[in-house]
Amino acid sequence: MKKVRLDLCGIRGMRILGILCCLYFMLFSFELPKISWTEDNSEEVFVRDKTLLQPLYKDPLHEENEVNNAPIRPSKESFPVMGGPVSYSVEMNQTKELSQFEKSAMEAWTLGLKVWEELGAVMDDETATADRIESCPGSISMKNIELLKSGKVMHLPCGLRVGSSITLVGRPRQAHEEENPKISALNGANSLLVSQFMIELQGLNAVDGEDPPRILHFNPRLKGDWSGKPVIELNTCYRMQWASAQRCDGWRSKEEDETVDGLPKCEKWITDEEGSPKETKSTSWLKNIIWGEKKSVIDWPYPFVENKLFVLTLSAGVEGYHISVDGRHVISFPYRTGFVLEDATGLSVNGDIDVHTVVAASLPTSHSSFSPQRLLDMSDNWKAPPLPEGPVDLFIGILSAGNHFAERMAVRKTWMQSKHIRSSNVVARFFVALNARKEVNIQLKKEADFYGDIIIVPFMDNYELVVLKTVAICEYGVRNLSAKYIMKCDDDNFVRVGAVLKEVKKISHGKDVYIGNLNYYHKPLRVGKWAVTYEEWPEEDYPPYANGPGYIISNQIANFIVNQHYNKTLRLFKMEDVSMGMWVEQFNASTPVHYSHDWKFCQFGCIDDYITAHYQSPRQMFCMWDKLSKGKAQCCNMR
Repeated sequence: MKKVRLDLCGIRGMRILGILCCLYFMLFSFELPKISWTEDNSEEVFVRDKTLLQPLYKDPLHEENEVNNAPIRPSKESFPVMGGPVSYSVEMNQTKELSQFEKSAMEAWTLGLKVWEELGAVMDDETATADRIESCPGSISMKNIELLKSGKVMHLPCGLRVGSSITLVGRPRQAHEEENPKISALNGANSLLVSQFMIELQGLNAVDGEDPPRILHFNPRLKGDWSGKPVIELNTCYRMQWASAQRCDGWRSKEEDETVDGLPKCEKWITDEEGSPKETKSTSWLKNIIWGEKKSVIDWPYPFVENKLFVLTLSAGVEGYHISVDGRHVISFPYRTGFVLEDATGLSVNGDIDVHTVVAASLPTSHSSFSPQRLLDMSDNWKAPPLPEGPVDLFIGILSAGNHFAERMAVRKTWMQSKHIRSSNVVARFFVALNARKEVNIQLKKEADFYGDIIIVPFMDNYELVVLKTVAICEYGVRNLSAKYIMKCDDDNFVRVGAVLKEVKKISHGKDVYIGNLNYYHKPLRVGKWAVTYEEWPEEDYPPYANGPGYIISNQIANFIVNQHYNKTLRLFKMEDVSMGMWVEQFNASTPVHYSHDWKFCQFGCIDDYITAHYQSPRQMFCMWDKLSKGKAQCCNMR
């Protein structure tokens, strides 16, 4: 009996011990939620534990006994990076005022979770996930009051197509004295009279906080141009980078110049003979009748007059845009590489103009932007190779936006076909946040399922929250791949993968490295659109940092960033490249870092023999890949 009793006691003790262990592990997992990674059906995503709420943590670096020289954030609490489609949430301490960054992050996170849950419900319904055709109106009209209420922007849901037209009735305002010293300086000490307005076709705003691309920028300058003459200027702007402008200053394009659908780029509004005085139509006609003079043909005057009503029509042709005023062709602008008519989802009107009415006609009634047949090549050739079991030399995290289907497809078909990536010695993945449009997120999820190269982070995309994606890149490279080096780049960056590996091996020799196009002693902008307040950054200088489009850090630096995040001591700043410079500087305080600057990590575009080239459109990438395949690291400067 005693032996049986002892066995029963032992069994009871083991059960009690087991219960205590379970309670311990439950308590431990509740206090320290962590992001883990998995790979499901070739789609790599973040997953979370069961903890849904986590309070913002105290940052010991903000306490009085600070040991770091980096600037102090105003708040003593910091926002943790968020994981993939389903990750832990946060709970703010309502007794303390949140910084603007924290407010933006919390708002993006809360809305992102809601959108992700809705997306999950849609994807579970097979009938709902079938490819849909978005219905759009064939014509849209807006009067002055409606346009003002919409922020002077007419939304074109499905963009334009060949044959679409937009008619605007407006009146240029009287010239006013320009207070901008850069313009006023053209007229010496006196102020300069200015009258100009802008009509723009804009693309979908991919990321909140980033300017939408200007697919067409039409800028009549009645007064105030540097030339002192009335001119019209047209241009495009991609990723906030302006291309070369087309200026029309009153002289008709030459016969040998390129035409657009058979029409000249610029019409004439002065005499053909340079230096001839401007004549009226009646005077010219009389001279032709009486004297038989035909050497000088007088066209119409400049098409816009202050306080005079005009009717402007913008039409989309086969080769470009055509603009006529009061029934007369004035100017044509060829389509620029990288832009398509379907991308023109908004018409913006600004400047010295009073708009009466805007009418858009012959618009496409269905949206093709999210059709796999249009942008995505659903071929197994472009699927990501499976993740290797062992460590890799380099992990490339590519920042992208939800609706950048064309950019991601261009990267897949060009430099992601590098032998280094196909052999799994190098791994590349896109990091994408959620879009405000449901159809974009549905297509994004399908794209991720098929190609297996997208990491979805579950917050609404915001330009100021890119830093959270950067932390996620570091975590993926360290925890999931054990990569020796981690590279961050953008989806409009063309990367010579082989050149990157050579650069790393040439410099590293086992050292911790920070490689890129480095900036030293840069100061925050305190005024303007990109202003940084003293609350956000109290010091006068930024730490040394590499330009955001492309840089490389070693594994130990990335691991330091991830550990700081897990220890809840990682400080965040809205400019992700400056944040990386701050983190590297902190790591460098205890462990030496080799800083390496190279102009070939090109920030402003492309230079021959580049390592990376920024602001490259999909067509430019295909052109560069074709040249690189022939052994030539050359640019394709087209736009």
